[in-house]
Amino acid sequence: MKILHTSDWHVGKVLKGQSRAEEHKQVLAGVIDVARQEQPDLVIVAGDLYETAAPTPEATRLVTRALTALRRTGADVVAIGGNHDNGQALDALRPWAEAAGITLRGGVRENPDEHVIDGVTAGGERWRVAALPFLSQRYAIRAVEMYELTAAEATQTYADHLGRVLGRLTEGFAEPDRVHLVTAHLTVVGATTGGGERDAHTVLGYAVPATVFPGTAHYVALGHLHRSQRVSGPCPIRYSGSPLAVDFGEQENVPSVTMVEVTATSAARIREVPVTAAVPLRTVRGTLAQLAEAAPPEGWLRVFVREQPRAGLREEVQELLPQALEIRIDPELVPAPGSGTRTAQRAGRSPRDLFADYLDSKGHADSDVRELFDELFEEADR
Repeated sequence: MKILHTSDWHVGKVLKGQSRAEEHKQVLAGVIDVARQEQPDLVIVAGDLYETAAPTPEATRLVTRALTALRRTGADVVAIGGNHDNGQALDALRPWAEAAGITLRGGVRENPDEHVIDGVTAGGERWRVAALPFLSQRYAIRAVEMYELTAAEATQTYADHLGRVLGRLTEGFAEPDRVHLVTAHLTVVGATTGGGERDAHTVLGYAVPATVFPGTAHYVALGHLHRSQRVSGPCPIRYSGSPLAVDFGEQENVPSVTMVEVTATSAARIREVPVTAAVPLRTVRGTLAQLAEAAPPEGWLRVFVREQPRAGLREEVQELLPQALEIRIDPELVPAPGSGTRTAQRAGRSPRDLFADYLDSKGHADSDVRELFDELFEEADR
């Protein structure tokens, strides 16, 4: 059978005030085009369909239309909730999804069998997917208790709970003549973050070892980390990555989807298919003169200005590079904390003196900024 694995769409993402709705339309159209060309038997969307837990109506329309279009290619579609998604809200869409022939699992249900999805390809290949949406720490404990496993103890780790839940969902993976698949939204120890994930859900407390996945799985389709990559483990484990760079920390990522060909008796063959519809993200450095001389690069820009701070500098850069979404003084020019001036004592000192100390500590010598502060302070003090 053939599988298209994608994840981390983050529909509704706004980058430094710039809406990316039109980019998302083009990116998801690109994913759908890949599905039409490749004709997969199954599409897996491994979480973070949305950027926020309260998506706009426009974002909801875009996601539901994309899932519908993927289903209309003839593929079965299985989608799960990620840490950015509202699991309950996704589950509220299940009646629509079922009517459209789409399997949607937003959160963990009391009946573990709801997370085990069986199917058969047009060619007669049987498959099973263990689908595990994102689980927070407290819900991981609750899931263990719901599934009537050994009582959760306070000293146990998140990885312990995830391993036990996955063990319950994959109990039937020993059956021959069937392709066994897992999809989950989580962090695996040793994987490389892509730059746009929430730190709270990628720290060690939320990371699990690859050994939580059974060696009987033919392929594990993961979401959460935005860089496409393989993870070493007892079976083929892979992050598809996001089909667009979500923020400037991901500008080196190669947006793509993952195609997998596998049978019950053969190893998975895996390849990446690039998705290039999004506007690229780039970082440029230089003085104003250097930025003016260089040809403006294509894409949304993060600009590190190699000049001392002064009033109006941002506006000058913005005039030179209208596509600049983030403008900062080059970090190499900013003094390290505690490397020059000592921390000012506040007692008995005027706000003007304290602000002057702050500017000195940042290497900000523009007198216009100090004068502007004085004017604002006088107005506020009247």
